[in-house]
This record gives sequence, structure tokens and C-alpha cells, in this order.
Amino acid sequence: MIWNEVGQDHFEREKVLLDLEQECLEVYRKKVDAANTSRARLHQELAEAEAEFTHLLLSLDERSLPGRPEKMAGTLKEQLDSITPALREMRLRKEERVNQFRTVQGQIQKISAEIAGQSESEYDDLSSDIMVNENDLSLKKLEEYQTELQRLRNEKNERLMRVEQYIDAVHKLSSILGTDSSMVITKVHPSLNDLCGITKNISNSILAKLNSTVESLDEEKQKRLDKLHHLGKALTNLWNLMDTPYKDRQSFSHVTGLLSLSSAEVSDPGSLTLNIIQQAEAEVRRLDHLKASKMKELFFKKQNELKEICNKSHMEIPLQSETDNLINLINSGEIDHADLLMSMDQQISRAKEEASSRMTIMEKVEKWMLARDEERWLEEYSRDENRYSVSRGAHKNLRRAERARVLVNKIPALVDLLIANTKSWEEERKKTFLYDEVPLLAMLEEYNVLRQEKEEDKQRQREMKKVQSQVAVEQENLFITRPSTSARRTSTRSVNGGFSNAIPLNRRLSLGLQQLGPNSINSGTQGISFIKEGKKARGQKMFARPGLVSHLRDETASVVSTFSGPQSP
Repeated sequence: MIWNEVGQDHFEREKVLLDLEQECLEVYRKKVDAANTSRARLHQELAEAEAEFTHLLLSLDERSLPGRPEKMAGTLKEQLDSITPALREMRLRKEERVNQFRTVQGQIQKISAEIAGQSESEYDDLSSDIMVNENDLSLKKLEEYQTELQRLRNEKNERLMRVEQYIDAVHKLSSILGTDSSMVITKVHPSLNDLCGITKNISNSILAKLNSTVESLDEEKQKRLDKLHHLGKALTNLWNLMDTPYKDRQSFSHVTGLLSLSSAEVSDPGSLTLNIIQQAEAEVRRLDHLKASKMKELFFKKQNELKEICNKSHMEIPLQSETDNLINLINSGEIDHADLLMSMDQQISRAKEEASSRMTIMEKVEKWMLARDEERWLEEYSRDENRYSVSRGAHKNLRRAERARVLVNKIPALVDLLIANTKSWEEERKKTFLYDEVPLLAMLEEYNVLRQEKEEDKQRQREMKKVQSQVAVEQENLFITRPSTSARRTSTRSVNGGFSNAIPLNRRLSLGLQQLGPNSINSGTQGISFIKEGKKARGQKMFARPGLVSHLRDETASVVSTFSGPQSP
């Protein structure tokens, strides 16, 4: 209407209408874009809400939330409105669960810090840095933290109980030893003293210090008890030695009363104080001073007892120089009297024990000695040429000789048994068996050697007698003549007269045979065969050659030289 009234050009009309259409399209397009943006935002919010809800379900370990449909329907706004309450509920649960985790973890860190021995300022710094893992807020994880917390609480309670036990032990031991327990406890750590008013340190280092403190107090208790035991025994020994009356002993009855008690049984306060030990030591010194005058008498008494045991068993007696040194130490006071008496008692005990072990051997040694005496008597008796004469007491000697022969025949077996027993004793004891400071085995072996030499000497004498008897028989056969003619009788008389000067031949031969050594038996036999051959030659030439006597003397000299040749000693 306006364009008609105005008379607008058709071309202009079309241009304006086209501009209007373009502007309308632009406004519509903007509205559509805004609507699309709003829809996309709603989709994103819904997706984020669903993702957060799902993440919360997973972190809280819950499968679903009551009241929320499994599948949502309707518009986007309706879906978003339906999930928002559930999401808000899950956020509240998450916050509550995180607070629970933070509380449990805070307590765990606190107790761990107490166990580690950290101070409160260090713990405050750590408590502000508690980090909760929001990706795992499940009840299972929370139960694990609560279990760990309960374990730490139990460990804390156990450590507190141990600390209290250590403190009680320190109080008891300090009361027994007479020391200040509060100073001992404060020295370990000030927090252990109730007067300080701070939390007790229950760390491993404090427990170790408390344990070492209790052990050191126990060691000190044991050391003092051992010292009082030693002093109590010394007092008892000195009282018995000095015959101290019962009234004087009563003042130290608390010391001697500890002799039968162990360290665990001593619990009376003040029973092991240093003052008691010092009093006991002073009393022991006083009694030691009184005892010194009687020590020499006791020492000589025990020394005589030891010598008597050694003499009785033929054992080695302590040297006189050692005895003199001990006496000098007693006079100078450089030796503990109790130790000296204990040492003497130990020596006597060892001597008795060794004498007991030697008893079986010593009995056989005594039998051997007796048999040797009888053997010597029997040898002297055998050399007596008048032993068979009728005299007073001769029959008693004969009976004794018979008994002596029986006893002497048992000597070899007795010596062999003695040697075996002595070797066994020496192997067991790892020492030499001495008899009057001489090795018994050497005595037995020397006796065997001498006995063997005697037997060989007797054998040589018997063989020499046999050879001498054979030579005598040969000589007698050599000078036997037959009575035939007067000329032969004259020759015989001259021969006899000549042999009358050769009578010493037998003696010279016997002397030559006696000089033969133990290895000259064969040479003696050769001499006998030589004499037999000489006899035949002289039987043929005796009456045919002049100077028979001188010739026989030369032959006799050659015979003697044969017996006393290079083989004779």
C-alpha cells in the first residue's frame, strides 16, 4: 500500500523483500543455534552427572542407589532432574566416607608417630598432610585401615604395658640396690617420669634403653649378690676357723642369709646396698687380720696331709722351694688366705683322687717289690754252700726257699700285667706314672733287662760247666795207659813224670774257657774237636819222639791259645 501510494519501483520492491527474507533467516538461524547449544549443554550435563554418579558408585563400591531408575526416559531436563537428587546423595556419602578415611588415617599416623618416637610438633606437621585416595573409598578399604588402626592400638597398648613393666622393674631393682629410681628413669627419657606430664615415649629406642637399663640393674644386682655370697662364705669360713660365738655372728646374719638365695629370690628393699657390702668387706678384712696368725699352722697341717698322701702312694711331693715361697707370701700378706686354703684343698683332693686311681697298680707294685726281695734272698741262699748243712733253723730256710721259688716264678706275669696297667693309666691320664719320682715303666723295663741278662749268664755258666766237664773227660782219657812191657812202663813213668809238670794244663784250660764270652760256645766246641784230633796224633808219636814233655806243653799251649783266640773277650 505504501509502495503503491508512493509509486515504488518494482526492482526496489524485490530488493527490499529479499533483504527482509535474509534478515528473517538470520534470526531463525540464531535461534536454532541457541537451541542446539542449550540441548548440547543439557546432554553434557547429563553425561557428566551420569559419569560422576558412576564414578561415585565405583569409588564407594556400591552397585546402585535406591530410588533411582535403572533406565531414564523423558526429556533431557526430566532426565537431569531425576539424576540430580541421586547425585547429591552420592556426593554426601562420598564426603562422609572421605571424613571417615581421614579420621582413620589420622589416627594411624598419630599412633605410628608415637611408636616411632616423634614429638607432637612433628606429628602436627604430618597431620595436615593427610591425603585420602578418593578413587577407592570402599568399605573394604575402610575396614583395612580400621584393622591397621586396631593393630597399631594393640601394639601401642602392648608397648605401654612393656614400658610400665620396665618402670616397675626399675623401681623394684632400685629399691633393692638402694638407688633413686626417678633419676634412673628420667635419665632414660624425661617423658617416662609421671611428674613431667607429657605423653610417654614408646619408641623402639626407648624400649631398648629401658631393657638395657633393667639388664644393667639386674647385672649389678647379680654382681652385688655374688659379692655378698663370696663375703658370706668368707665370713662363715672365718667364723668357723676362729670359733666365733653365735652372738657375734648375728650382726651379719642378713649377709649369710643370702647364701641360699638366688638373684630372683632376693626382693627385700635395701638388701643389696653398697653400705652392706662395705660393712661385710670391713668385717672380712678384720677377721683376715686375725686369721693371719693361724694361717701358718693351718698351712703346715694341710701340707703334712698332702705329703702323707703322696708318701703313702709314692707320688711326687711338692718341692720345698714352693713351700718356702708360699710361707713367704703368707708372711708378707700378698696371698689371699682363702685362696691358699682352697688351693691346698684342691691339691689334697687331686692327690686323693690320683692315689685312688693308682691303688690297683700300687698293690701290684708292692707284690712285685716283695717278690724281688724274695728273689734276692733266694739268690744269696743259693750261693750259700752250707745251706744243706744240719744247723738250727735250716728247715725254715728250706721252706722259705720253696715259697720264694713259687713267688719268683710269678714275677714275669706280674711285671707284664704291671706294664699293661701302667701304660693304660698313662694313656688315660696323659702323664707319666712315677714311683718315688722315677718312671715305673723304666723300672719295670730295666728289671726285665737285668732278669734277661741273669738268665743268659746262668745259661752261659751251665754251658761252660758242660764244656769243662767234657774237657776233663778228654784229659783223663788222654793220660790213661795200658800196662805191657817194662820199656813201655818206663816210658809211661817218664811220660807220667813229664805230665806231672803239665798238671796245671787243666786249670789253664778252665781259665781260658771261663774267659769265653756269651758268643764263644761254638769256639769251645771247635776246641774240643781240636783236642780229639791232637789226642790221636799224640797217641801215635808219644813214645817215638824224644822231648815228649816239652812237646806236650807246646801242644797244650796251642790248645789254650785256640780257646783264647780272637773270639774271646
